Amino acid sequence: MKICAIIAEYNPLHNGHIKLIEFAKANSGCDKLLVIMSGNFTQRGENAVMDKFTRATHAVKAGADIVVELPTVFATANAEIFSSGAVKILTDLNCVDTLAFGVESGTLEDYEKTAKAMLTESKALKQLIKEELETGVSHAKARFNAVKKAGIEGINEDIIATPNNILALEYMKAKIKYDSKIKFLPFKREGNHNSTALLKNVTSATSIREQLKVKKIGKLKGVMPSYVFDDLPKTPYDFSQIFMSALYRTDAETLSNVLDCTEGLENRIKALIKDNFDYEVALEKITTKRYTYARVKRIVVANLLRINKKQVIKALDSELYCKVLAVNKDAKDVVSYICNHSNIPVLTRKKDYTEVKKFANEILLIDELACELYSLVTGIKQNEYQMLLV
Repeated sequence: MKICAIIAEYNPLHNGHIKLIEFAKANSGCDKLLVIMSGNFTQRGENAVMDKFTRATHAVKAGADIVVELPTVFATANAEIFSSGAVKILTDLNCVDTLAFGVESGTLEDYEKTAKAMLTESKALKQLIKEELETGVSHAKARFNAVKKAGIEGINEDIIATPNNILALEYMKAKIKYDSKIKFLPFKREGNHNSTALLKNVTSATSIREQLKVKKIGKLKGVMPSYVFDDLPKTPYDFSQIFMSALYRTDAETLSNVLDCTEGLENRIKALIKDNFDYEVALEKITTKRYTYARVKRIVVANLLRINKKQVIKALDSELYCKVLAVNKDAKDVVSYICNHSNIPVLTRKKDYTEVKKFANEILLIDELACELYSLVTGIKQNEYQMLLV
């Protein structure tokens, strides 16, 4: 059985995602399509617009045969951790042949050359990276700039110019790091991944979420399948108070243990939430050129879920698990196939959880907490141990 994988958030699933699914199935030669998807909180440091089981159901209806959850410690982290964690899980399944993903430009050769250059870890390069980070750029941009300054050949600047290219580069770095045998299948994306402008037919998930914020749901009918549109919440879920409450309860020292909360950012956060009770206002005050909006929001979510830097780093080098969210009822054979090949426990029912190792269980409990807090705020009860047949 040949399996092609897609790494996704589907927040929410839209026509652009459908195109990638169709491309992957048509061009990978796969028998089954696997989606590894973020859970109830996402890489932008936000709650998902719909719960993970609903979004997994949408993925199966769109053509996926099986949907598994990307552990929360990876799903809510920066692009490097997000990508590394996803590629690691797929590699540990020991049966995924191909990974399909969207890019704005570049060839596989470009990505491989640039990834190898950026994985260089000399003392001189580390110092250059540190200097670049102090200018306020993202970690990916800092590393790339440092590689350029170091005069390392074989890099393509376009590779870090757009969001999907950055993710693709991180996938390639992870492939090299984990010596993964998974083949890569890039797909040329349409439009701008970060654009807030709502376009006809194929638009960004960002633009869709912007319309949800201002309650203009009617405009979204043509940009997503009807089964997704019908499940959209009439009003976006508001996690602002629970985010702020967790920040108030956390002291600065504990906050400093969160991934990417460095250089005294914990003190800035604690100081500014005292006088800014509104979550969005507080974010605007905390954000600077150095401390980006997305970075601050990821710290907030990690703090809420009690995810610390040591856990994230250790998780990248540990045997974890593969939690199955949903399966196509006509493709149940894919579950037994994955179970027979996987190097990590495949979780399809509650009794499978006894196979999870001690540290992996610590990571799994974060997924459960994320599920419980999402249920608390949304009022939608979820059974964390279920596997849906769609």
